[in-house]
Amino acid sequence: MSFPRSPRLACLPLFAALCCAGIAHAQGFSVVAPTPQQISPGVDQAYRQLMASPAIAKLLDAVKADHGRSIEDLRMLTEIEAPPFKEQKRADAFLARVKALGLADAKIDAEGNVVGLRKGTGNGPKLLVSAHLDTVFPAGTDGKVKERDGRLYAPGISDDTRGLAVLLSWLKVLNDNKVQTVGDLLFVGNVGEEELGNLRGIKRIFADHLDIDGMVGLEPAPDGSVMVLGTASHRYEVSFKGPGGHSYLAFGQVPSAIHGMGRAIARIGDIKTPSFPKTTFTVGTVSGGQSVNTIAPDARMAIDIRSDEMGPLLDTEKKVLAAVDDAVVEENKRWGVNTLSVSNKLIGDRPGGRTPADATIVEAAVRSNTAFGHKTLLSGGSTDANVPMSLGIPAIIVGGGGKTGGFHALSEWIDVTDAWKGAQNSLVTVLGLVGVQGVSEPLLPKRPPRTK
Repeated sequence: MSFPRSPRLACLPLFAALCCAGIAHAQGFSVVAPTPQQISPGVDQAYRQLMASPAIAKLLDAVKADHGRSIEDLRMLTEIEAPPFKEQKRADAFLARVKALGLADAKIDAEGNVVGLRKGTGNGPKLLVSAHLDTVFPAGTDGKVKERDGRLYAPGISDDTRGLAVLLSWLKVLNDNKVQTVGDLLFVGNVGEEELGNLRGIKRIFADHLDIDGMVGLEPAPDGSVMVLGTASHRYEVSFKGPGGHSYLAFGQVPSAIHGMGRAIARIGDIKTPSFPKTTFTVGTVSGGQSVNTIAPDARMAIDIRSDEMGPLLDTEKKVLAAVDDAVVEENKRWGVNTLSVSNKLIGDRPGGRTPADATIVEAAVRSNTAFGHKTLLSGGSTDANVPMSLGIPAIIVGGGGKTGGFHALSEWIDVTDAWKGAQNSLVTVLGLVGVQGVSEPLLPKRPPRTK
């Protein structure tokens, strides 16, 4: 999970007003669209009905009462390592909990996602509710949860194990209280969100389930944040190959793969990108060579390119790859040879997209936030929601409660004091979208099933 800053609306009065209110600076999040100032009457009515319902009040009390037990789920899942591409053990544990809490038909799909369907009364929309199983931390990382000064510390505890624990709590309280939604809820713990997972898990979900009408994903986020922008990215592994040779005896006769890579990095560093839409690049890792006294026969680097829109991303990608080719020509020319070559491989492709600020799913989240006393900040980042956004399917990312920090660091932490409030808030957002039998009609429009 990552959250870019965007100056998209820096010139708008609303942006200034939000910044003055202080919410645009919460935990590094920034405004990417103006928050709707008026909610459609149908959305407002649905949330009035939900918040006035004794059955929903009882359900929310149950979320609070389940808080302590849900933290035990959080501890248990956090201490099961789930590196990229090695999420199986955590998936097995999550599946066992999902089944124990009432989704007996839940399973692990071919990609490694845990998938369970909680059926509605029929003829309602299908809403995906998800959190990702994987963390950025390699196998062998100490994942023991430690408590200090009111915080729980462990790698991945907030990003995104808290989201998994909240899904389990929702499932328990819905079933314990026999709350029947109108629409279907597809509960998913997915793989492949972090690093080079390339969103493989959520891509599989949308490839296999063509009738999903919307998505609400859980990630660590401050109260009131609703992510509506999916930042696209392309990642490349670039490999330089040459004959190599002795640093003294072969000097002047062969090109250096590392020198060629250095020329490429310098050229890439000079590329200019637009500040709006925000577009970035970095050479994230480099490696190569054999010894200090060898003209390097090989070198490799990994490049990350991102943008809030696809056009500037593709333009920057073209410039980056041209810089690499030009650098190889320059290194060969330096020695009067043509023996240095380069190849590149696309190792990451995250599509981008945006859920409009006036979409029903966004208005629902805004209205739910209002019910819980929160101002809404519409933010952006690179998450699982990128996939449905790129398909034109309404999707948002919201928080599951708790104050969090230290993402992707060994010192990652969460303060779960009153975290149940966030779990209540996001659950009410979901309930408004799918509707509750005898209380409210679903707000999320049904879509014609997609074709493969």
